[in-house]
Amino acid sequence: MAATDFKDYYAILGVSKTATQDEIKQAFRKLARKYHPDVNPNNKQAEARFKEVSEAYEVVSDVDKRKKYDQFGQYWKQAGEGFPSGGVGVDMGGFDFSQYGNFDEFINELLGRFGGATPRGGRQSTSQSYSYRTSTGAPSGFGGGFNDFGFQDAGAVTSQDSEAIITLTFAEAFNGVQKRFSLGNETIDVRIPSGAKPGTRLRVRGKGQINPMTQQRGDLYLKVELQPHSFFQMEGDNLVCEVAITPDEATLGASIDVPTPDGSVNVKLPAGVRSGQSLRLRGKGWPLAKGGRGDQLVKVAIAPPKDLSQQEREYYEKIRAIRTYNPRSHLQQVKL
Repeated sequence: MAATDFKDYYAILGVSKTATQDEIKQAFRKLARKYHPDVNPNNKQAEARFKEVSEAYEVVSDVDKRKKYDQFGQYWKQAGEGFPSGGVGVDMGGFDFSQYGNFDEFINELLGRFGGATPRGGRQSTSQSYSYRTSTGAPSGFGGGFNDFGFQDAGAVTSQDSEAIITLTFAEAFNGVQKRFSLGNETIDVRIPSGAKPGTRLRVRGKGQINPMTQQRGDLYLKVELQPHSFFQMEGDNLVCEVAITPDEATLGASIDVPTPDGSVNVKLPAGVRSGQSLRLRGKGWPLAKGGRGDQLVKVAIAPPKDLSQQEREYYEKIRAIRTYNPRSHLQQVKL
């Protein structure tokens, strides 16, 4: 990334550098609702803005990433990959990275090329980018085609293996998608199977670094990251969402519509449901590697109305006057 390409993630979200995590989350949700593609169909500007906001939130909402971003600016990601400052205690001081077109040029000047590989494979797929590294942590390039790959659990990686990060939207990861990469003079189409999750690693056999001594190649691993979604989140194999309900719905029970990847479904709320309680929609969650679907968890949040009509206020006051239930009665027995 050139120095002139630096993105101020705090400015993008409209928050200060000292903003709390709650303030960052509130700012993101507000912007995500405003620019989400579902709200702005066929609006390229809104789509680009949504992706920019998602990218900013992904970094500053993560404590470790935010710390690196605050310290290293546009080079925060490379700084955390083991070289030159990741884990070896090297103080970069006031080093001027701007003299290099990108971080790869800086590394290449220090280390030279590995086996003639050209580390300038910038992806041409719309709104997509990737970073890559060898198993030793030093960024490097890779070449060759993408084929013969499947899901791979994290395991031992040989010294000639390479890793690239691929960022997908929730829709792309859920349905599967084909992405186009440009590596040097070669254009490659990669099919990402459905059900990819954060941390999923796709193994491409024999497409890693070339050992300059033996001329043998290691493997290439594609590590999946997901852009934040304005409604859905991932917790393990489960898809999670939060839905607001009114106090009367919580007290009396109700039927509400809840979005799922397959469209809205009607969910029955039991009478007396508590805020924070989760309802499980079996088989409505994320595709599983072994087949089938995981569950979708619907977290309930009771949202009292802020603006009441005169009649509503009168009825709430009547309920308060005749109410017999006291949820804090047990607190009378609390002592130090």
